Amino acid sequence: MIRAVRHLPLILLLPLALTACGTEKAASGASGTSGNSGRTGSSIPSGSSGPAPDRSRLEARARYMQSAMEHIYVTAVDGYSLAKQSVGVLGGDGFSSVYVSKSGEQIRLEVDRGTLTEANCAERSLYPAEGRPVKCERDGTYWYRTSGDAHEYARADDGHVVRIGADGAVDRDTLRRAAKAAHPADDRELDELLPQRQEPTAPVERGDLPPVGDGAPNNDVGVGG
Repeated sequence: MIRAVRHLPLILLLPLALTACGTEKAASGASGTSGNSGRTGSSIPSGSSGPAPDRSRLEARARYMQSAMEHIYVTAVDGYSLAKQSVGVLGGDGFSSVYVSKSGEQIRLEVDRGTLTEANCAERSLYPAEGRPVKCERDGTYWYRTSGDAHEYARADDGHVVRIGADGAVDRDTLRRAAKAAHPADDRELDELLPQRQEPTAPVERGDLPPVGDGAPNNDVGVGG
C-alpha cells in the first residue's frame, strides 16, 4: 500500500538529488513539446515512437497509487529532473512529486482538491515555514505566495489547486517557469511516472488462525509442551 505523502522534509529528499541525476535525464529545455501542441515539455521522456500506453492500465496503476488521474501533473524546468522516488499520493487522492537539480535544489509539485481565492490565499501555511504569516501577490493566472524563506506559485484548476514550491535556494524566476510549464500528464508521461503495479497486494493468509472463535492464533501446546 502506498502511503500518503504530506510535506516531505527537504533533508529527507537529499538522497533523491543523488539518485535522480543517475536515473532521470533532465529535459533539454522548456521549449520542447511533450505531445500536445503548444505545451511545454516535462522532464519525463515522452517519445512518440511505439504503441500508445493502454489507458485502462494507466487508470489501474493510478488507482494503485491512490491518486485521481486529474490530479497527476508534470512540469519542466532547465536543469531539474523528476525524482521518481518522490512520486506519490497527497492527502486523499492528490498527487505530489519533487524535481531536483544536480546541485541539490528541489522544486515540489503538489495537486490536491480545494479552492484558491484572494480571500483564502493566505490561509494555508507554506512548507517549510509552517505557522508563519503568508503574503499573496497576483502574478498572471497564479498567486505568488511567500512566507519567510519559502515561496510557491499556486492556482486553482477545475476543483483542485496546483502548487509549485521551494525554499530560498530556488529563485523566483525558476519557480515561475516551473509553474507555467505545469500541466496534466499525458498518457506517455503517466506511463513513465506511475508505479507498474495495478492492484493492491492481497492480504497475507495466516495459517495459525482457527476457523471459529474470535480469530486469535492457536497457541495451544501438546502434552509436555
